[in-house]
Amino acid sequence: MLTKRIIPCLDCDLQVPHGRVVKGVEFKQIKYAGDPVELANRYYEDGADEIVFLDITASHERRETMMHVVEATTENVFVPICVGGGIRKPEDFVKMLKAGADKCSVNTAAIKNPELINEASEIVGSQACVVAIDAKRRYVDNPRESDERFIVEVEDGYCWYECSIYGGREFTGIDAIQWAIECQERGAGEILLTSMDRDGTKKGYDIPLTRAISENVDIPVIASGGVGEPEHMYEAFTEGKADAALAASIFHFNEYPIPTVKRYLKEKGIPVRL
Repeated sequence: MLTKRIIPCLDCDLQVPHGRVVKGVEFKQIKYAGDPVELANRYYEDGADEIVFLDITASHERRETMMHVVEATTENVFVPICVGGGIRKPEDFVKMLKAGADKCSVNTAAIKNPELINEASEIVGSQACVVAIDAKRRYVDNPRESDERFIVEVEDGYCWYECSIYGGREFTGIDAIQWAIECQERGAGEILLTSMDRDGTKKGYDIPLTRAISENVDIPVIASGGVGEPEHMYEAFTEGKADAALAASIFHFNEYPIPTVKRYLKEKGIPVRL
């Protein structure tokens, strides 16, 4: 049986030299969390299965800074590294992989130009092409009112999930589940799925969203947004059918270190690498 992955996420503000890790709530209320290279080293020593770096400044000028962060990290960190933010063309994938990353994640650029997924997966391989989906609930009164969208039953009614771009600042009208299916068809090797409604709230992952996408694609799904305790990861794996669970706050502020999380999951029967 494949082990489930525990993935710390480092949201990097690269407007300062060497970058800094920050964390927000519902993509807002940003606060400082540490140095990216130091945190990555700590998480590697703690047993992280992968590490995700997201450049939340995501401008062309800062891509060099992120490359330096990746190069510095991979000197001592020997688990897969995924980099997202500011990846806009196949050459950006190649540059990041040459810097030491194993995967690149795209969101805005892929939605604006879906062919990017096809091109990138052909050049660097599907395993290195991750599509990030930042999704928000849109409630509906009648679950049968739309034949064009996936309507999902949630704890307080029915909704569909809308994809956002530019770090949650703009909405697209695109159905997240339909988009995940298209991404797989275009060659994406993994979906990094973030619930905007749960991000930073510590109320747990959006299980209906995670399950809906996991059941409709064959590629791995990383659950993201809302973890506050190890039980939430257990729910993502069992109820949400996720392949990996991503977290930030509980690791950055040492509320639940990675070894604690993994021991809990192992005791609950989830296959994890200790």
